[in-house]
Amino acid sequence: MIRSTRGAALALFALTAATAAEAQTAPSIYGLLDVSVARQRPAGGRTAYRLDSGNMTESFIGIRGSDDLGGGLRARYQLESFVRVDQGSAGRYPGDGFWSRDSFVGLQGAFGTTLLGRNTTPFFMATTSFNPFGESPGFSPSVRQYYGRALLDDRSWSNSLSYTNNATDKDLKVNLAYNAAEGSPGSTGSNVGASAFYIMGPVVLSGAVQRVRNSPLPLPPGFDRQDAWQIGATWELQVVRLYAQGGQVRTEADTDVRTRLLQVGASVPLGRGSVLAAFGHAKTRAAGARSTDRSASVAYDYNLSKSTDLYAAYLNERLTGLSTGHGLAAGMRIRF
Repeated sequence: MIRSTRGAALALFALTAATAAEAQTAPSIYGLLDVSVARQRPAGGRTAYRLDSGNMTESFIGIRGSDDLGGGLRARYQLESFVRVDQGSAGRYPGDGFWSRDSFVGLQGAFGTTLLGRNTTPFFMATTSFNPFGESPGFSPSVRQYYGRALLDDRSWSNSLSYTNNATDKDLKVNLAYNAAEGSPGSTGSNVGASAFYIMGPVVLSGAVQRVRNSPLPLPPGFDRQDAWQIGATWELQVVRLYAQGGQVRTEADTDVRTRLLQVGASVPLGRGSVLAAFGHAKTRAAGARSTDRSASVAYDYNLSKSTDLYAAYLNERLTGLSTGHGLAAGMRIRF
């Protein structure tokens, strides 16, 4: 009798485990690798020839999966690490966190998606979605002027909570984010951000705001907060997609700094690829002094397949008081 009961219990346990395994999807490995040969001269710097990783898109590898909880509710998890393919190293730079691109768990259902961990900010989503070069750190004027100079911020927030509405059948997509400071150096509080995308046929409009009170980046003396806003639009025509962005970043510290930014661009299909072009203008005022940053980029992106493309890109940068900067690269991206 004892053996029979034990056997039934083992059978029930095996059946329960099998059912749980069926509900949970197997983890999938995915990512993008971007390597290019480049000739670069930063504004005010010297010319260098380089083999680079992530000029058009920062290389990364990720693991993700989900668990069907029933009733339309699904648990999600995701881990993403930047990769320097040219060096075989993790992270964008020495000291970058291993899972610094994204790392979260969360729930997805009819209410939307809520994630806990390290999440991409709504402001970064808006910046990269409304310029023809996307998140390119090497050639997107928007990314370089916002995240390379004006913002005291990273693309993702640690210790954060994010929410996205269920927009599969709606014209309005809303993203919200909040992070806890957790005693980071120089912190004056928590960060908050929001963005919204509104779809009207071939036209998509965006708006984004954020307030930063803590950051992994060095903060200026007397730092209190940094406020940023941005509006953007894309317009899909028969032969071209047009892009536009405008915004402002204001830092309150011992020396207040204000930067106003504008970007326009276009993507034109040509053969098996697209011609990309963008121009960005940023004007900064601090302690009565003014400076400008004018950046222009052009590229051709050629699709070998749905997963692999070749690109050639050029960047010209003019910053007040510095010699003109140039960047030229030819590279390949592979998605998997």
